[in-house]
Amino acid sequence: MSDTPDSISVVAFRVAADPPPRLDKAIARDVPDDAHLSRSRLARLIAEGRVTRNGAVAGAKDRVAEGDAIEVAVPVAADPETRAEAIPLEILHEDADLIVVMKPAGMVVHPAPGSPGGTLVNALLHHFDGALSGVGGERRPGIVHRIDKDTSGLLVVAKSDAAHHGLAAQFEAHDVDRRYMAVCHGVPSAGDPRLRGTRGISWEAGDTMKIETRLARHRTDRQRQAVCWEGGRHAVTRARLLEDFGAAALVECRLETGRTHQIRVHMAHAGHALVGDPVYGGKRRLPRDHPAAAGVAAFPRQALHAQTLGFQHPVTGAQMRFEAPLPDDMADLLATLRG
Repeated sequence: MSDTPDSISVVAFRVAADPPPRLDKAIARDVPDDAHLSRSRLARLIAEGRVTRNGAVAGAKDRVAEGDAIEVAVPVAADPETRAEAIPLEILHEDADLIVVMKPAGMVVHPAPGSPGGTLVNALLHHFDGALSGVGGERRPGIVHRIDKDTSGLLVVAKSDAAHHGLAAQFEAHDVDRRYMAVCHGVPSAGDPRLRGTRGISWEAGDTMKIETRLARHRTDRQRQAVCWEGGRHAVTRARLLEDFGAAALVECRLETGRTHQIRVHMAHAGHALVGDPVYGGKRRLPRDHPAAAGVAAFPRQALHAQTLGFQHPVTGAQMRFEAPLPDDMADLLATLRG
């Protein structure tokens, strides 16, 4: 290799507990999500001699052990300039340090290889004429958290570096109040013996279901997350039943942690996958004789909406709390279920 320091990005991590015996399988399991490295890409990097284990160049079939230090030298591709785009924004609050926006379903938060434009960041760059916090790099200026493309709801974005650092610290400490409205298959109930016997599920006051697991990338599908009990990252979701539709329910999901796809994975683990979820919902359908069966089957996305966002203003110290009403498609879905 003839790389210069500026032409590579080093992804460093350690092998988690109970690793597969081969290095290629172990690093595919444990490489951080935000590295965005597929199995095939990792295989090429290993073949090119760009992966080391404990400081020595490693081969695909090398044996690994828990705690081994892995470094992957990833060539840095030329990063296309993120362009400002005149995309309308629904703004709930804005001041000198931050902005709170309502992201519609279908919008990606930040540019990625498959979504270079039409994102929230493109819209923000236009709104601020490029004057956003630069912490975190050009691709995600001021972004301290995100929600999935097909999830609607509230996001706070930093405009200043001070706000960016302060907000990031609150998210890291799990001090941000994030509540989601979700429509799920079935009705979660504290009286359900199946749920009481499901690992990782317990019940708290007010018939609140607590789901506590670890989450890691799926072993065979890197675009998915999966519940695990060793390795991965600690994840806690609390779900409270709001409305019972018989074969479906409206629940409020409160995040203690904020892992990728957390609510979707946890609700599926509980046997109550979200309506419309193409990844974790499988082929769940309402019974054919249910009056809302056709309407629910036609819902085009996961029925998930980030409705509440509460945090301390990172500069003024004021307590901030915002509520976003359900978007029209979810409101219509509930009307169908109630009808």
